[in-house]
Amino acid sequence: MTTIKAAAVQISPVLYSREGTVKKVVEKIMELGRQGVQFATFSEAIVPYYPYFSFVQPPFQMGAEQLRLIEQAVTVPSAATHAVGEASRQNGMVVSIGVNERDGGTLFNAQLLFDADGTLIQRRRKISPTYHERMIWGQGDGSGLRAVDSAVGRIGQLVCWEHYNPLARYALMADGEQIHSSMYPGSFGGDIFAEQTQVNIRQHALESGCFVVNATAWLNADQQAQIMHDTGCPVGPISSGCFTAIVSPQGELIGEPLRSGEGVVIADLDFSLIDKRKRQMDSRGHYSRPELLSLLIDRAPAAYVHERNAHSMSIVNAIGDDCAVLVGESR
Repeated sequence: MTTIKAAAVQISPVLYSREGTVKKVVEKIMELGRQGVQFATFSEAIVPYYPYFSFVQPPFQMGAEQLRLIEQAVTVPSAATHAVGEASRQNGMVVSIGVNERDGGTLFNAQLLFDADGTLIQRRRKISPTYHERMIWGQGDGSGLRAVDSAVGRIGQLVCWEHYNPLARYALMADGEQIHSSMYPGSFGGDIFAEQTQVNIRQHALESGCFVVNATAWLNADQQAQIMHDTGCPVGPISSGCFTAIVSPQGELIGEPLRSGEGVVIADLDFSLIDKRKRQMDSRGHYSRPELLSLLIDRAPAAYVHERNAHSMSIVNAIGDDCAVLVGESR
């Protein structure tokens, strides 16, 4: 039975710098590669940084900070994604990472998944930005609500409070995820946010019968002071809330979670534990009742323009003319 070495990574961003944060991420991938790690999860929107300002500033005051984030955001593909992909390839590591993705004039909370050969095998966007985040990020579509095959197994991804959406979670359960990569902001919301995160990820592991590798970020004291200076906020809203951890399919924590500071939780994922859990409860199999309860999902990528060409319009017009004649004859 398969066993792979996984890492949940808790690091600080290089505040206000896409290049600086990417460099730090690449260095961490190289370090983990030397330790034999085969799969790693980094935190939500770690590149370039989570938009803490949107939680502590009213909309009419956040313009300068929002423009700074737009300028530092990641386009896909770009030098930033190539750097992460190349580090994945060099170390034979599957990497799941959160970024602020820029698409034209809009930002999205995106999760990227790089296979062990450096190929980008999934780019998904958070389907419903949470509360204050709706001032910053657009809405994703259903195309990324799927598990994908990788060198280490079948992986599903969700961001933060998407774990409060049971239908989004079931989309990944039903798609057979073996490893669930979850990510939250960290240094956010106080101790209660960390406790809620623990409940989220342990419950998902139990229901999905999969491993959960969860990462949050960390703001050090200097970074907190910088954000307080730039936004005028108190320290409370940008404190605590960290819970970087790995969870077994039985809902058990593997190793000691990280609640503060930079660090990594590393664990061996023994896939025989998936069978052990699903022998008793398989939410996509013998414990489901599809004739009573089922999920309808639209995985088609959303398009901003739906074009009708001249040929198709002429057919529509001809059909309309024929119908008019028939109606006239019936009278």
